[in-house]
Amino acid sequence: MVEELTGESFTSKVLKCKKLVLVDFYAEWCGPCRMMSPVIDELSKEMKNVDFFKVNVDVQGELAQQFDVMSIPTLVLFKGGKAVATATGARPKDALKQWIKENE
Repeated sequence: MVEELTGESFTSKVLKCKKLVLVDFYAEWCGPCRMMSPVIDELSKEMKNVDFFKVNVDVQGELAQQFDVMSIPTLVLFKGGKAVATATGARPKDALKQWIKENE
């Protein structure tokens, strides 16, 4: 399971992390988000060089606002604590893996 972040844990787990980090901004009620969840879980097991986390936008609205999340699912890649790429909407596992590799 991919760890869910709070406002407090976001700084230490994402912004202070030196490696590549993918954050999945999602909501429980969102169909495409539910489709992406197992894909992200699988990639988190396969891609050991990337840390994977989730942020529930209904619970952590301030984080969603901070990163301009307007629709979900929104995936944000962070490198060295800075957002380097954003993708919105559900996508196949291979396409998501390719997108992550392109932004390493």
